[in-house]
Amino acid sequence: MQVFPAETAMTGYYLTSESIVEIKPCGVELCAKIEHVFVADGVDPKSVLDSKNMDREKRSRPLVGIDLLQGFSRQLDSSNSMKGGRIYNPRDGRSYKAKLRLHDDGNLTVQGCFLFFCDGETWRPLMVTINPDGSHTAILESTVDYPEL
Repeated sequence: MQVFPAETAMTGYYLTSESIVEIKPCGVELCAKIEHVFVADGVDPKSVLDSKNMDREKRSRPLVGIDLLQGFSRQLDSSNSMKGGRIYNPRDGRSYKAKLRLHDDGNLTVQGCFLFFCDGETWRPLMVTINPDGSHTAILESTVDYPEL
């Protein structure tokens, strides 16, 4: 059994509002690939398509496996942030200028901006275990130290 904990750096697995994403190095940049999409019981997550993509040719591809980030170097600035890249939003099929900020608790604020309007969400770090049968188990990684009683 291999265990891949979310690291203190930005790489690792994250729980988003609709999926599990893995952030990892891809050449000189970071990529954020959708590993799992949350769907209703009985629906295969790999059957969910990128149906709102602005590029009609990409509308038939599955969301699982899509890289959400473009143009982010692998270096955090002094405020544990990255700017200058773009993020793809499968909800509306568009890419936006983006900012990423890693917090001390391991949470990652992901923000996309259009003109002067920005919106985003907080992604929470996961500890992912790959089981001997190839299945995955994910739990939220706790970074809180509790005082001894």
